[in-house]
Amino acid sequence: MEPVVAVVVAAGAGVRLGGTEPKALRLLNGRPLISYCLEGLAAGGVDRVVVVIAAGTEADFEAALADSPIPAAYVHGGQDRAASVEAGLAAMAGDPAFDGCRYVLVHDAARALVPGPVVARVIAALRDGASGCVPVMPVVDTVRQLTDDGSVVIDRSQLRLVQTPQGFERSVLVAALAQARQGGLQITDDASAVAAAGVPIALVEGSRDALKVTEPLDLVLAEAIERSRR
Repeated sequence: MEPVVAVVVAAGAGVRLGGTEPKALRLLNGRPLISYCLEGLAAGGVDRVVVVIAAGTEADFEAALADSPIPAAYVHGGQDRAASVEAGLAAMAGDPAFDGCRYVLVHDAARALVPGPVVARVIAALRDGASGCVPVMPVVDTVRQLTDDGSVVIDRSQLRLVQTPQGFERSVLVAALAQARQGGLQITDDASAVAAAGVPIALVEGSRDALKVTEPLDLVLAEAIERSRR
């Protein structure tokens, strides 16, 4: 069975979260977010990880990655998210340890508590033939769209919240990101680049546990979720 590798984007400074250290190194119940992230990916079937970090944070990340349940290396990120993912993919291309890795997942370190079953569902979709796959959750709030003369309610039954990890055939993601950059396409996630290249995106069930830690309240919620798992 083909091995699966994950590129974990962890170069964010976490300005909205506060503090001075990178968001991925913020402590959640005494452990850095990145540690939980690696555990969830490993539990779901990921074999190796490349963590994309900011320059100057090497020593702290080396310490945080020391107890990773799967082999974990790091590379420096780029000027934006797409460039950071491309840096992770480029590091894989030059390392024999990643030979044979047909599938790649891209995960936000801020979604530290992603459950293993979510990761497993993404991987299963790829092995079943999908070239791209994202975990999603239904929208539970009423949503209004602003219009020129006010606003209208959107049918939320047709809306989904997108999470990570997002999974792809490695060659498909590399080509899609290159095409997006050449075309000047501004993307908010990797699936957008792959979809823009004409590749269908499969959807699998996500999890409320995989919330994105962005603001202080998110960290409080994540701490409560982690405590409830013990």
